[in-house]
Amino acid sequence: MVKLDLTIDVIIHATEDVSKFFDTFQELFGLEKDDFSISNVTGHYDNPIIMLHSKISKKPAQEFLKKFLGLIDNSQKNEIIQDIEERTENSTLHIRFDKQDFIHEKISFKEQDAIRLKIHTPVYNKKETVKVFRDLIEQVN
Repeated sequence: MVKLDLTIDVIIHATEDVSKFFDTFQELFGLEKDDFSISNVTGHYDNPIIMLHSKISKKPAQEFLKKFLGLIDNSQKNEIIQDIEERTENSTLHIRFDKQDFIHEKISFKEQDAIRLKIHTPVYNKKETVKVFRDLIEQVN
């Protein structure tokens, strides 16, 4: 079993309903509101922003990744694998997906205004990064 840590970060604007995000995380991944730290911050234009952060380790992280990969199709998995080098930094694979699609229980990749997922597993030789994450993605299926 691979050592695995996941971090989820979501920025929720005043026009968005935070409860919908909690409902969807519960429905799709079994994550509870208590699994998140919640920060209320003020945006650039004095608008209220809620920041959600969750760090998951070990078996719950593997279960989250398995469910996440089960929600995306093969072309999306291939896209992650093809882009591993660009998406990886310091043993961490970065994936961003659309917040609005997520609320409708769909995963689609998007760079702007997205949910950020960081998947960390130790990679001791930088040259092995692509192989380690490719194996991880293929193993989970």
